[in-house]
Parts: sequence; structure tokens; C-alpha cells
Amino acid sequence: MSDPDHPAETGAEPGPSAGTAARVSIFDTTLRDGEQSPGVALTVSEKLEVARQLVRLGVDVIEAGFPISSPGDFAAVKAVAGEVRGVTVAGLARTDRADIDRSWEAVRGAERPRLHIFIATSDIHMVHKLKMSPDEVLRATHEAVAYAAALGAEVEFSAEDATRSDPDFLVRVFREAARGGATILNVPDTVGYTTPQEFAALIRHLRERVEGPRGTDLCFSVHCHDDLGLATANSLAAIEAGATQVECTVNGIGERAGNASLEEVVMALRTRRGRYDRTTGVDPRQITRTSHLVSRLTGLKVQPNKAIVGANAFAHQSGIHQDGVLKNALTYEIMRPEDVGLVASSIVLGKLSGRHALSAHLADLGYDLDEERLRRVFTRFKELADKKKEVNDLDLLALVEEEAGGVDGQKREQWVLEELQVVSGSKVIPTATVVLNSPTGVRKEASSGLGPVDAVFAAIARATGSSPKLLEYDLKAVTGGQDALGEVVLRLGINGKSALGRGVSTDVIEASARAFVAALNKLLAFPEAQGGEVVGAKAAVGPDSD
Repeated sequence: MSDPDHPAETGAEPGPSAGTAARVSIFDTTLRDGEQSPGVALTVSEKLEVARQLVRLGVDVIEAGFPISSPGDFAAVKAVAGEVRGVTVAGLARTDRADIDRSWEAVRGAERPRLHIFIATSDIHMVHKLKMSPDEVLRATHEAVAYAAALGAEVEFSAEDATRSDPDFLVRVFREAARGGATILNVPDTVGYTTPQEFAALIRHLRERVEGPRGTDLCFSVHCHDDLGLATANSLAAIEAGATQVECTVNGIGERAGNASLEEVVMALRTRRGRYDRTTGVDPRQITRTSHLVSRLTGLKVQPNKAIVGANAFAHQSGIHQDGVLKNALTYEIMRPEDVGLVASSIVLGKLSGRHALSAHLADLGYDLDEERLRRVFTRFKELADKKKEVNDLDLLALVEEEAGGVDGQKREQWVLEELQVVSGSKVIPTATVVLNSPTGVRKEASSGLGPVDAVFAAIARATGSSPKLLEYDLKAVTGGQDALGEVVLRLGINGKSALGRGVSTDVIEASARAFVAALNKLLAFPEAQGGEVVGAKAAVGPDSD
């Protein structure tokens, strides 16, 4: 049986035809709900890096954070609002004037600022958390939304725990929000409780009974969590029922089991155009790069069998599957790898390749580096090319992601690893000697340890005069083969603060040392970049929205 959604059957690309499909807005909350994943805390510069990439990806709204939750989050939201253009920038706020004022101060510099206001509406939340009556919630909703709208902001209102709320009470709450000036009404499945059929029915119920003031078009939005593994399915069901905005995160990260995955929602709409007849503004070729960036900065690895962006998403091991794909890829692939940015390289880079060839190929991969960042990447590329016969795209991406960070192209470092020597074996005490450079001079120290990596970490700690605690350590190969590039991602902690570090090298001990130094630089060097905090840790206010 033919599939009208598939490009091979229709002779067309899997995206909707221009002008024929309704548009679904993609509201990306990676920098807010995604950052609420346990153990994740992004700096201002890291949030800016993700925000820039989200603009390239083509999302409609970036929810940059919860400004009142911490000085660091306020600084990050304000920085994103002040820099990125072409998208709406939203800040989260409770129905409290102090929250709203703080959010407005953070987002008002955006090209298109939005205030996202929420209050819980389920009985369990109103009784046990808010300790408010339904009438008090209705009054708080209207007053907060009206106050925010009077500031001149576009206002989105969320009814937290909507799917466990009384549907008729939801109608009353959303009517109050619309009457106050909210034009986007968000229906969160805060704890991932609902099912696709139930959710679709709820969305239809609300759309039929909630109207805005005369001449006002209301956008119904959804925000689904994945506690039962139904976040993407629920989001798609809501779209079929008339929702025109989906709130999601890159790689599906977020509170507990996470959120609806941006890449899954976008590619489902694109691949099954014939069913949904909806389009988005997302450039799917930026999906893989965005996924890698978010994974690197958050330290949250993507599981191999993750849809769309997992390492095995386009891998075929079964002989029957391999045979079918070789004969016709459509037998076992409903999407092409290149559709999501997995493009095979036609240029072989090696030790004789020049700077221009590297720059041109990085541009093909979507990286437009300034002179300073290109210089750093080229230096590491030549070092790697001396050790490997060929340097492939995954190697290049690893180098770029390690070397091309920083605000406006300036990689701000306190400590730089200059030299590393390690003595280790089954009958000797592992010993490491490191030479580190810093703005105050060169330090050389040696130390022993339980193993070579432990010795290296001890030597670096001694040279920098610090005493961090190793909280997490992960080592993997970037590519296959004996000359594979090793990638180390670790987390260090000092005085209750933590930071991620990442290092790559064909020598896993050197990769470990690079990762350790990178994490230390975040912890020790530039707290002012985080608005006075080393990391964007949340304050006791506890952002527990949708």
C-alpha cells in the first residue's frame, strides 16, 4: 500500500506545500523547563549560545528562563532578550506583581517580548500548594494578566496542572485570562497524566467555550510532560484538535521524565504531512547540530535509541534491514538522515588540508566562525590530523564544540593546559606533571594518584590552588577505530556550586585533563558572567510551573 506522506510516493519533499498548511508555532522552553532537569545549570554565555542556535533552528518563541528565581537567571533572560532577533523571547512569572515586574525588566529589550504567567488550577494544587480557593485563583488570574498586559507585553497564560483540573473550572480561568488581555492560552499536562484521546477532547472543549474579546484571536497552546512516555503523542493529538502552539524542548529534556521533544514533534508533522496538514518554521537540517549543542552544554547524554537524534536512529544492524536499505532506503527509513542534518562529507580532511578548506567545510556543517575561533579550531585540527589519517565530521564537531565556545567568540579562560606528562603502570605509582598557563603566569605541579587520571586531576588542583570534588565522569569514543577521538564530560563541585567540563583528544588522559580544566574555569574564573553566580542555580522560589 502506498503512503501519500512519503516523498518517494508523492514525488515531493515531506514538508507541506507552501500556503496550504496551517502554521504551528514552536515554543522552545529548553532554557527554562529544560534547565530544570536535575543537575543542569547553564551560565549566561551558555544560554546565549543555545539561544543563537535556536534562532538558526527557526523556533518561534524562546522561553529564556524564570527571571525572579535567581540573579543568574535574570541576567541570562535579559542577555538573550537583548541580543537575539527574529523570535519572541518569553520570561516566566507567577501571578505576583514582583514576579511580573522582574520578568518584564528582563524581556522588555526583546524584539518581541512576552510575559508567560502561570497559576495552578487543579484541586490538589489549589488546596495543598496554593492554599487558595477557586474564586481566589480566578481573581489572581485576571488581576495578574491585566497588570502584565498594561505594561505593553504580549501575554501568555498557563493553567498549571490543567489536565487534572475540572474542565469547567478551566473554562472560567481561561475566560478570565482572555478578558484580562492574554492572547495565548496554554494547557499544560504538568505531570504527564493525560492520554492523547483525553487531551484532544479537552482542547476541543476549551476552544469551543473560551472566546477572547471581540476582534481578538486566541492561540491555544500545549505543554506536555513525558512521565508516561506520551508527551509527543499528546502534543500531536492537541494539534489535531486545534492547538496552534506546542511547547517543547530540544532532546525532550526537562523536569522528571522531560518534555515533549521538539525534534519529534517537528519531524512527525513533516513526515506525516498528509495526516496533520500542519507546518512549522523549523529548519530540520539544524536539528542534529542543536541536539549536540544542548547535550554538550547540559551534560545530558542522548540515549542511542532516541527518536530522530539518537546514535541508532538511522543505524541498521539486522541483515534483512541492511539488505533492504541497500536496495532502497525507503524500505526501512521514513526520513532521510540528511533531512535532520546528518550529511555525509564529500571532502576528506587530513594533515595537508589548509585553513581555507577547513573553514569552507565547517561552513557546510553550519558553523560560521570568527577569526579567533577559527584559529583555535585550526590549531587543534592540525594536531589531530598528525595523529589520524583522516578527520571526519564527528571529529570536527567535537573540536568545534570544545574550542569555539564563549561570548561573542571570546573564549574566556583563566587556566590553559600547556603540557601534560604521565607515568603509570602495573608496578609503579601513577604520577602526573602538568604545566598550566594563566593571566598571572605559568604553574608547574606534579602529583600521584590511584590511577593516571586521578593523578592528573590532583596535579591540576594543586597547580590552581583549588579543591574541587569530582561529581560525575563519563568517557566515550567520538568515532570508531584505534585512533578514535575520546570525549570526556565531567562535573566538578566547589562549595555547593557545580559546573560541567568537556575535553576531546586521541589520548583519553589528555581529554580528561582538558575537561577538568574547562570545568575549573567555569567555577573559578568569571562569576560575573553569571550575574554574580557561578552557575544559574535556582533560588528557593522553586520554578515549578507547567
